[in-house]
Amino acid sequence: MSNKPPMAERIDTGAAPLVEIWRGDLCESVHHGHAVVVRDTGEMVASFGNPEALIYPRSSCKMLQALPLLESGAGRDLTPAHLALACASHQGAQAHVSRVARWLADLGLGEPDLRCGCQEPQDVAERDRLIRSGARPSQLHNNCSGKHAGFVMLNQRLGGDADYERPDHPVQQAVRTAFEEVTGMPSPCYGIDGCSAPNFATRLSALGRAMAQFAAADAQGGARARAMVALREAMARHPDLVAGETRACTDLMRASGGRAMVKTGAEAVFVAILPQARLGIALKIVDGGMRAAEAAITGLLIRHEVLSREDPVVARYLGPMHNRRAIPVGATRLAEGFA
Repeated sequence: MSNKPPMAERIDTGAAPLVEIWRGDLCESVHHGHAVVVRDTGEMVASFGNPEALIYPRSSCKMLQALPLLESGAGRDLTPAHLALACASHQGAQAHVSRVARWLADLGLGEPDLRCGCQEPQDVAERDRLIRSGARPSQLHNNCSGKHAGFVMLNQRLGGDADYERPDHPVQQAVRTAFEEVTGMPSPCYGIDGCSAPNFATRLSALGRAMAQFAAADAQGGARARAMVALREAMARHPDLVAGETRACTDLMRASGGRAMVKTGAEAVFVAILPQARLGIALKIVDGGMRAAEAAITGLLIRHEVLSREDPVVARYLGPMHNRRAIPVGATRLAEGFA
């Protein structure tokens, strides 16, 4: 596979206004993007902007990247906490770091066996602990360390060399195969993610279709369906491990009461799995603004009745804005015609 797209495709082509930022009575900013809601049959329930926009799903596709771990049998004995970490973009809190460290130790491996790179933790308590102790961040603090622990576990089963992050490595080839099968299209190119693993491009509609397959999967089905159910249920059971305190993924999954599993990706990608409705959601804000992606996914969760508009969590991402003196000064709103 080439790492170059077959043709130039601008991400902003056909984008629609999705989120507006108001201050007083003046619209101060508008975020454009694309969004799709897809049924498990493949039917597109709703679309905004260009549903065929070619995107990197970034970390929103970690559930797809974890499928070979379970389908191969390598992860047969993993707990829901392990699986949540395999899907996680965590903030490097002790709850995340210690669990990934134990996972690696159980494999007879350690932090040097990861290939994700060091990252300063986003978790304030862990950051402050490192500063006070004079310690440096490690690869365990990387937000993708759980995904990479899954990669090294799969690599033990496949017998590949230590550099499992290479695009031509058996681990990444297994990920690519699962990714293309579930999205229903060959990936035309890949980019190297912040954690050094390849991230395979796909159409937004294909990403939504993949999430719908996760939503409709039945534990009585085949190996892939069972893997999908295990991963989505692990996310619902451990939303704190998927992201962390104050993070939108954790907040929104908790507020949905298990009716939605949501996952963000860098550059303002968001997906959602809605099992009861058998729907998948995918969206991309073209300017990469995460505040807009969080507002947009919140609006879509409300529209599809897995999140109450009155839930206090909603106000963190959509609705009135207050200044540092708690004075109302504006609002984050969905654009007219969206959600």
